[in-house]
Amino acid sequence: MAYIELRNVRLELPIYDVQGRSLKKRVLRLGRRNQIAEEATGVVVVKALDGIDLRLEPGDRVGLIGHNGAGKSTLLRLLAGIYAPTSGSYDRQGKAVPLLDISLGMDENSTGYQNIRLRGLLLGMSDAELRAKEKDIAEFTDLGDSLDLPLRTYSSGMRMRLAFAVSTAVDADILLLDEVIGVGDASFQDKANARLHDLHNRAQIVVLAIHSNEVIRKMCNKVIWLEHGKIRMAGAVEEVLPVYEANH
Repeated sequence: MAYIELRNVRLELPIYDVQGRSLKKRVLRLGRRNQIAEEATGVVVVKALDGIDLRLEPGDRVGLIGHNGAGKSTLLRLLAGIYAPTSGSYDRQGKAVPLLDISLGMDENSTGYQNIRLRGLLLGMSDAELRAKEKDIAEFTDLGDSLDLPLRTYSSGMRMRLAFAVSTAVDADILLLDEVIGVGDASFQDKANARLHDLHNRAQIVVLAIHSNEVIRKMCNKVIWLEHGKIRMAGAVEEVLPVYEANH
């Protein structure tokens, strides 16, 4: 059974390339509620998440809301295991698939077919799983013979089709989404939405960061409202969203 549990999790991200006293002072003045500070070593640190407590279980469809910079994407990356907590405990059971940067791991000089394998391996697919799914992935892209060409010859739309097809072929216990993915023209978008809906239904837990309250009402049963890296409110959709909307 899949689950995610965070207890008093904090995440601090050092910014090593902030140099010079005057620049550091300007960065530090940008801080809100002690989000940006300076360590004794002189390294500027951003407090990205602070005191996060949550437990997600099968059936949870969670929408993350909050202003830009509230910590939504950072929390998704922590849930995916991309970031490790600075303090607190993080426990996860089940295979998590993050659809955050769906082009990550693709190589310009490799063919479409080779990139199916590269991206699939990065997402944790086995050789046997890749062999079983390669034909379906290739057909879904509608790229035909272009899959024998190197990625550098692809348009941006072709790249997105390929990346989307591979990323959504993975069987996920926990699905992590950062905004709704737009891919290609209207006909392909309809097919992509149907595939994403199927992946959404097969996952035990779904966490979605998005600015559309309409989509959250349609896809989620719970909402977490983040503000300055902290959970301001969490609960059922119609408990949290009306309060959030009244404040924005």
